[in-house]
Amino acid sequence: MATQATAQHRISFLRTAIALQTLTIFLQAVSAGLLLTASYGETLHSVGARVMYAASMLYVLAAVLAWKPGGGPLRPVWHACGFLVLASVQVVLGIAHVPSVHLPLGVLMFGLSVLALARR
Repeated sequence: MATQATAQHRISFLRTAIALQTLTIFLQAVSAGLLLTASYGETLHSVGARVMYAASMLYVLAAVLAWKPGGGPLRPVWHACGFLVLASVQVVLGIAHVPSVHLPLGVLMFGLSVLALARR
């Protein structure tokens, strides 16, 4: 019983991490719109990028905790690591001011994150 409850908490933590990541990616889209229309948009988008990256790292941590000690499947770890790679590329493209790739990649990341959330 205690093992099943612990495994359930790990899955819940993983789902929460994915939801947080999805929310932060969505808020990045909102702040991108503000970037075009408001003076504080650049600051908000910059801070949001750091929060989104931290959420991606939290997703990796949650996936590893659900897998290793909990005996869960390895697939979520690969998905989380893939998101972290995409987040890293996204940050680099944003800093380099390459919107032609940065924006579609952000849309792709949001869609994949929603899909991951729906699967959990």
